[in-house]
Amino acid sequence: MNLVFLGPPGAGKGTQAEVVCKHFDLKHISTGDLLREVVKNKSLMGEKVKEFMDKGLLVPDEIVVQIVSEEIKKNRKGFVLDGFPRNLAQAEFLNNSLSSLNICLDRVLNFVTSPEKIIERLSGRRICPKCQAIYHIKNMPPLKEGICDKCGSSLLQRDDDKEETIRERLKVYTQLSQPLIEYYRKKGILVDVNGDLEVQVLFEVIKGILQS
Repeated sequence: MNLVFLGPPGAGKGTQAEVVCKHFDLKHISTGDLLREVVKNKSLMGEKVKEFMDKGLLVPDEIVVQIVSEEIKKNRKGFVLDGFPRNLAQAEFLNNSLSSLNICLDRVLNFVTSPEKIIERLSGRRICPKCQAIYHIKNMPPLKEGICDKCGSSLLQRDDDKEETIRERLKVYTQLSQPLIEYYRKKGILVDVNGDLEVQVLFEVIKGILQS
């Protein structure tokens, strides 16, 4: 089973990807993690990727798809692409790459999530600058308000987790994602799911879709 999870930041794609991969024995492929791993390995490709990252530039679509395709080649048991592709160009590159490997996508799940729920999830996130532990003021608060349970450092809110930044990120996501959603809808493999649902409830919905 080969899947793509689409949705805005804070839609719960990453959490569901982990749960779905564990249940169905699939490979969870996150492009962010892959790019960091490639850079860490200091390969020729890693040097190229690092160059773009160091300049604050987006890594070109062809390079990202090449790295994702290499990861897919290594693992033939099925996968979940978490938050990738991000735009129509990446989707077309990915389609060509998968075709050359005789692999097809079975389902694309589109996490439709309300702005209010996304803002609640992301704006409540707090991060420890020292040990990188992540908390949430409502869903997973530290034992002592504003203090990391693990190392005692003061917790911070990242700039991109502030409400005005989240709204801007959502606007950008909507502009980029509409052609992408239509692309997969026309292929007949896109299914909308309600990203506002709690983790276990949404997993049951997804499980039903994938088993049908």
